[in-house]
Amino acid sequence: MGTLTLDEISQHTTAQSCWVIIRNTVYDVTDFLPNHPGGRRSILRFAGKDATTDFEQIHPPGTLEETLPDSAKLGTVHVIGGRDTAGEETKKEEDANLAPEAPEDMLNMADIEDHASRTLSKKAWAYYFSASDDMRTKTYNNTIFNLVLFRPRIFRDITVVDTTARMLGFKTSLPLFVSPAALARLAHPDGEKAIARACGKQGILQMISNNASLRYADIVSARVSNEQPFAFQLYVQNERARSEKQLRDVVKAGCNAVVLTLDAPTPGKREMDERLAREEARASGHVDEGEASSANSGREKDSDGGIGRALFQGTAGDLVWDDLKWLRKQLPDDIKIVLKGLQTVEDVVLATQQVDKTTGKALVDAVILSNHGGRALEGSPPPLLILEELRMYAPDVFKALEVYIDGGIRRGTDVVKALCLGATQVGIGRPALMSLAGGFGEAGVSRVIQILRSEIETAMKLLGALSIDQLGPQYVNTRQLDAILGPSPQAAAAAGALFKAKL
Repeated sequence: MGTLTLDEISQHTTAQSCWVIIRNTVYDVTDFLPNHPGGRRSILRFAGKDATTDFEQIHPPGTLEETLPDSAKLGTVHVIGGRDTAGEETKKEEDANLAPEAPEDMLNMADIEDHASRTLSKKAWAYYFSASDDMRTKTYNNTIFNLVLFRPRIFRDITVVDTTARMLGFKTSLPLFVSPAALARLAHPDGEKAIARACGKQGILQMISNNASLRYADIVSARVSNEQPFAFQLYVQNERARSEKQLRDVVKAGCNAVVLTLDAPTPGKREMDERLAREEARASGHVDEGEASSANSGREKDSDGGIGRALFQGTAGDLVWDDLKWLRKQLPDDIKIVLKGLQTVEDVVLATQQVDKTTGKALVDAVILSNHGGRALEGSPPPLLILEELRMYAPDVFKALEVYIDGGIRRGTDVVKALCLGATQVGIGRPALMSLAGGFGEAGVSRVIQILRSEIETAMKLLGALSIDQLGPQYVNTRQLDAILGPSPQAAAAAGALFKAKL
């Protein structure tokens, strides 16, 4: 390899000859452009420039070596005056956004979100904050908690309350887990490793995203003890062999559960994320040459979207219940299977009925009621409503498997309400990502967990509940929630089928 000047590199800025700089090494990515999962324009806007910051926030280490041939590596950048100024403008912009607050200054999830909105890059904020269409489902995921009122009891000795809970056979210090959340390094260089350390020290489980910005093995290497549990989120790929290899690697690194995500078989329309991608492409002068033909075809290309859409490239859309048998065969017997994204009583009942005919063992250990944080189908039911529908029509499912909810959690009281309605654990996603911002890193994630811990303890004391297992429907008034549900013939039929199956 030789040494190249910035002037030489800047001559290669087209789809016919595209060079980029990553970590002071120059790569010719011309032949890779048509195959890039995120579309060619996400690369072309860095043509002839330094792409290190954006590349490393999204791609795990080793991606270049796995993707590009050795011949694509052209040489190193000739540094003028002892330093390379490429990418310096981005760094200045990031530094200017840093706020002086400390994690201890954050009092609630609204403070965390506000801090993130002022310190994250536009790209990170658009990806983390965005949701589908008009984002009404994302909002409703949270506001529906207001329809459930507490029924506090008095004359209880609440000097000490116990918040310990169980999850997949493990003891957790709270009925709380971090949901699969992608691209944490958009917020902090330590990314998912910072979340892992915070979860380990706080005694809760982290579900690692299929689209994490670090390798799974690198993330679990940050565990604070050998006993710290982890779960891995799986998006099954069209090329099933890729998923099988992925599972082998995860099992080798250490995994306690696989979370099969089902609430987003295709990406939702995240307009904030997609709009920013278009703005960046036009600002760089590299609007994809294929856009005109895409517009004329009457069908939008997946590569026309933002980060969210790009991450779904290659995800299988043909999964059926029988695929659970395939998944079970890929895993050792002690690794649990969790289904994420169930949104009806009918599907939860079906999950309880999936059994390995050879061993007689259940194929599903837990389900997560989720609508993908409002990022998939606009108008889908909020998890709390699905939970209440389960409690009303098919309460036996709570005995068959563990039921978690994910989405809309902003307060410890939200967690307690979900537990009263039957949830075993409650997940948070965006708060964990946003808490990394502004240099907070691990301390920010720990602060989020500490805030929710304090709020959960306070709510339990004021309710008169001394432990998690004491929480139940006797502590809540759900009349307003039940009024929204109304009669559900489909749920009733599913519950009837479950009852008959037990006879």
